[in-house]
Amino acid sequence: MSDGPKYDLNGRVALVTGAGRYIGRGVAHALAARGATVAVNDLHADRAEETVSAIGSTAAAFAADISDFSAVDAMVADVERTLGPIDILVNNAGIPDAGFPPKQFREMAVDEWRKFIDLNLYGTMYATRAVLDGMCTRKWGRVILISSEAWRTGSHFGISMYGAAKAGALGFMRHLAAEVGPDGVTANAVALGIMDNLPGVEALTKQNPVPRAGNPADVGAAVVYLASEEAAWVTGQTFAINGGQLTI
Repeated sequence: MSDGPKYDLNGRVALVTGAGRYIGRGVAHALAARGATVAVNDLHADRAEETVSAIGSTAAAFAADISDFSAVDAMVADVERTLGPIDILVNNAGIPDAGFPPKQFREMAVDEWRKFIDLNLYGTMYATRAVLDGMCTRKWGRVILISSEAWRTGSHFGISMYGAAKAGALGFMRHLAAEVGPDGVTANAVALGIMDNLPGVEALTKQNPVPRAGNPADVGAAVVYLASEEAAWVTGQTFAINGGQLTI
């Protein structure tokens, strides 16, 4: 454990996928605030650049489609040429580009399933695969998944495919943790409850022990901890960041 300031990420390079908006943007800010140099990924270059502009010189933008392995592999190579080896990967990208209109499973065409699976499951595996060899060789790495409580609890909201993909990614992360722990690499996840970018959140969260919706700063704080040296003995875990949502 470091003798310096707690949760110090100076000298670390972090890649955050889907960081051009909301949660990913908040995570990128939180990592940069602790000293990390942040590679900001987004499907849209302009969104990534907006995040970089807000952070400053310790961030750089890298546009790529996370659901395309060749694009991810090329992006990771570009990040490492530009910023250095990636120490921290935050698999955040999860909302398809066309948006996320809820739809009941029985009403979904089969070809609608893939956009959720490709981004949330395959995208997580693609990005992880692209950075993992380097982490294991250097004997230090952090792989962090931004997940959702939709993996754990069923709902009538019409998000079954999203929930299925998140559950699959969490299963993958647990196996990954077991495989790469001896190489100094940890793999963990945060599962988010209701966030403040959803309509009508006041009614949905008023019965929670902490009666408010979550925000990007809540997520960023958890990610900073998991990315830090202080979390070196934490792996294979899913942290519920949900205001106590599942205690009632």
